[in-house]
Amino acid sequence: MAGRGQGPDFVEALARGLDVISAFGPDRPQMSLSDVAQATGLARPTARRLLLTLEELGFVRSRDGVFSLTPRVLALGTAYASSLGLWEIARPRMEALVAQTRESSSMAQLDGSDIVYVARVSVPKIIALRVEVGTRFPAPPTSQGKVLLAALDPADLDAVLEQPSRSGLRGHLVRPREELDDELARVRARGWALADEELAPGVRSVAVPVRDGTGAVRAAMNITVHAAETSTERLLDELLPMLRRTAADVSDDWALWQRRPHVEVVPAQT
Repeated sequence: MAGRGQGPDFVEALARGLDVISAFGPDRPQMSLSDVAQATGLARPTARRLLLTLEELGFVRSRDGVFSLTPRVLALGTAYASSLGLWEIARPRMEALVAQTRESSSMAQLDGSDIVYVARVSVPKIIALRVEVGTRFPAPPTSQGKVLLAALDPADLDAVLEQPSRSGLRGHLVRPREELDDELARVRARGWALADEELAPGVRSVAVPVRDGTGAVRAAMNITVHAAETSTERLLDELLPMLRRTAADVSDDWALWQRRPHVEVVPAQT
């Protein structure tokens, strides 16, 4: 992973540190020094210095020679979501939606060929997959991923789908590219996407876009249900209209937030 910077201001040490953090994942929650060095392509002494630095900063912990990330890493993603203003705006709307539907709702954004959850309001139910802020799934078998992929132009879509997933998952149902393209065309036409047990057995969801002040699709919001409890008909006929209204309200709120005046407060001279 290291050694790929080209610009004169590229900081290789920072890139290597981020490589170390990114090497951990669902399939590698804990790693030895040798594991980290192999996963990142770094020399063992370099990997060791980076791990010890991250440990001193609180992003990594070690025990008996095994390293793992700490919850402080979530602050990196939370800072991104907070900088957009999206989570603060979406929270009350999503909480009201969940209270009304009694089903979980999440918001995700595209990162390569994966979606990453940036907001979630859940209800306690037994479901096949554990989801929380920062969770990463491959985009094609998810309703949110379809919405986000459908918003891309053809060249960007090709580039995104060429990237391997970093989620550690493949999906329960993998569609050929031709079928995926047809599905994305339907998503563009109708404005919502359905994923019916494609990511994992028992997981059914519907998603709609969330737009910024320019009208661009910047996120996708969904409702997730257990297939054994909620039929596709109820999901689309009863829950989808509520989801669409909520996403529209969040988009409107976000557009207003982005147009808010920025005032710089200068301390009075004494």
